[in-house]
Amino acid sequence: MLERYRILKDYQGPFDLRKLSYKELEKLSEEVRDYILEVTAKNGGHVAPGLGVVELTIALLRVFEPPKDIVVWDIGHQAYPWKILTDRKELFPTLRQYGGISGFLKREESPFDAFGAGHSSTSLSAALGFRVGYDLLEEKDRYVVAVIGDGAMTAGMAFEALNNAGHIKPNRFIVILNDNEMSISPNVGAISTYLSKIISGRFVQDTRQKVKHLLEHLGSPALRIAKLTEEFIKGLISPGVIFEELGFNYIGPIDGHDLPALERTLENLKHVEGPVLLHVYTKKGKGYKPAESDPVTWHGVAPYKRESGEFIKKPSPPTWTSVLGKAVVELAQMDPNLVVITPAMKEGSGLVEFSQRFPERFFDVGIAEQHACTFAGGLACAGLKPIACYYSTFLQRAYDQVVHDIALQDLHVIFAIDRGGLVGEDGPTHHGAFDLSYLRCIPNMVVSSPKDEQELRDLLYTALRWNGPFAIRYPRGPAYGMPTEGFKEIQVGSWELLKEGKDGVILAVGYCVYQALKASEELEKEGISLGVVNARFVKPMDEEMLQKLSASCELFITVEDNTVVGGFGSGVLEWFSNRGYLKKVLTLGIPDNFVEHGKQDILRKRVGIDAEGIKERILNFLKRPLPETALDKVVFDR
Repeated sequence: MLERYRILKDYQGPFDLRKLSYKELEKLSEEVRDYILEVTAKNGGHVAPGLGVVELTIALLRVFEPPKDIVVWDIGHQAYPWKILTDRKELFPTLRQYGGISGFLKREESPFDAFGAGHSSTSLSAALGFRVGYDLLEEKDRYVVAVIGDGAMTAGMAFEALNNAGHIKPNRFIVILNDNEMSISPNVGAISTYLSKIISGRFVQDTRQKVKHLLEHLGSPALRIAKLTEEFIKGLISPGVIFEELGFNYIGPIDGHDLPALERTLENLKHVEGPVLLHVYTKKGKGYKPAESDPVTWHGVAPYKRESGEFIKKPSPPTWTSVLGKAVVELAQMDPNLVVITPAMKEGSGLVEFSQRFPERFFDVGIAEQHACTFAGGLACAGLKPIACYYSTFLQRAYDQVVHDIALQDLHVIFAIDRGGLVGEDGPTHHGAFDLSYLRCIPNMVVSSPKDEQELRDLLYTALRWNGPFAIRYPRGPAYGMPTEGFKEIQVGSWELLKEGKDGVILAVGYCVYQALKASEELEKEGISLGVVNARFVKPMDEEMLQKLSASCELFITVEDNTVVGGFGSGVLEWFSNRGYLKKVLTLGIPDNFVEHGKQDILRKRVGIDAEGIKERILNFLKRPLPETALDKVVFDR
């Protein structure tokens, strides 16, 4: 794959960049973009963000000396060029594949990956930690750079870090704000680039510091007048006053695709006293017309035809996400008090149609998961019925708000939790492996998971008629293709007996229900008869059904696409323990470790929660020697 690239094929690492002319670097930029498109067309991935930062990546690697100097990329969506140009050029075709390199940055993957993250807005805090740590260790010659996107700046955590950095005022600490959403006219862009080059120059900065020290001797009135004059002038030509007030030296905005200007500016910033924020404009999706024209869609995509930009779609049922989105629209037509909130996941959560049909009832609050939750609580207090739509992994960021602002006050907020369980190629930063555990322990919370599309609709309808916090979690990807029609209310806390068995019972949650049914059918061929229950409510559990099953069953198997620690299986064990029942219980689920990236079917098979895995783990369990009084021997003699 690399043989067709003139420069990239022989590229050995960042030290090679300093040997290349700007003309050769321009060619290398084209080749890196081409390589990203070549790989993501086959593997899928985050296309537009990486295409926009190729020149910025090259400039960082030419001016600084990682891994000695630290570069922290926010999230890692932008870091495909970084992977290619540091030490993973040959491994890049394995991107997001099982056993291959991650789609995000990982410390264990490369010494160049200073800090890993799949959630946004962590870079500034981590980078400040590096800076202060190196200062305490007397390693003050190392530079620390954080690269954060303008979208990530909507999160409160980013401003918490800026505020702290402005107070500490560390040297050799540079924040690069990669602004890829706003455009700037050529004239203003040229003027801004020129002014930024002047302002960031060593002479100007040295003079600025000397004048500042002089004015300090003259007293605060003179210093304040000079500061106001500087801010007034800068406010006319740049949007950086807020950063200056937070204690940063603001430089920019500059063209993030002008490599010589980028390099000169970064070199100058190495000599600026105190923390610096460099504002860079880039074009998301640069070099690929479909991504440039629609950067939102091309932020993260499935495999596609590179020539046309057409996505490769295999025939499949509707996704769980689209089923939820359609149901919310239908219910909004029935209930004028229904409102929807999402933290920057309108497209990902299937809410585009709702936002178009009911714009006054739709609230995208940006990357602000905590605010989204408490905002929903306020809406509920006002008498509305908010549905807060999160990815499972992102709801983790709002956990205190779920507990303190919603559950403690028993507010009627519905949490529609997408991407529960193993999500696939995005890997451990995005798996929804913990939600059943972290929600089950919260008082007042109803926790549910549908077995199919109709049940998802019915649980949503039930949640709207409930009066308290209600969570519905469902997996990523295609659903089962079950017909859907209308809505019906489900008794909260009720389970569904799908299949009877005389040797024991499988209690399954969500995605695992139909897998358990298949496993049960296969076990029948082995002479083992196990019933199957759709345990659609993890909390409250169906105690009446559990009591009946306990009277006739000694063997219970729980199956969930959630960690086995503290999840549904733990809840069943607690129920038995609190009543003094001695039962044989096997809890199946995601093991107590972080699961790597790979296709969903591979990962589910790997952890043993698909039909075959459930069958094999039950068979292995039944082969273990047990005390004679522990179980019905008939089951284990087979």
